[in-house]
Amino acid sequence: MRAKGGYVYIVSNINRSTIYIGVTSNLAERSYQHKHGEGCDFTKKYNCTDTLYYEFFESIEEAIQREKMLKKWNRTWKIRLIREMNPLLKDLYDEVVEMK
Repeated sequence: MRAKGGYVYIVSNINRSTIYIGVTSNLAERSYQHKHGEGCDFTKKYNCTDTLYYEFFESIEEAIQREKMLKKWNRTWKIRLIREMNPLLKDLYDEVVEMK
């Protein structure tokens, strides 16, 4: 049986002053939760509703490993990574929910 894939994603608040890195097997659903204030306590507290970045992995275990690595990076590296995919730091929510 093939393992279910997973995503590492980064969400931020409207001012882009706070970022949160998470992992999920359903990016569209998780982005919806963050957008509507149903995310984790941290993202609710800091109003991180905008999906800025994501990566897909064939297994959830790979996604978890990547998440752990990214969380150790400094903020400059994280912002550089986001800008490689999303130069304008725009909210990718509409793109992500279309992936359903």
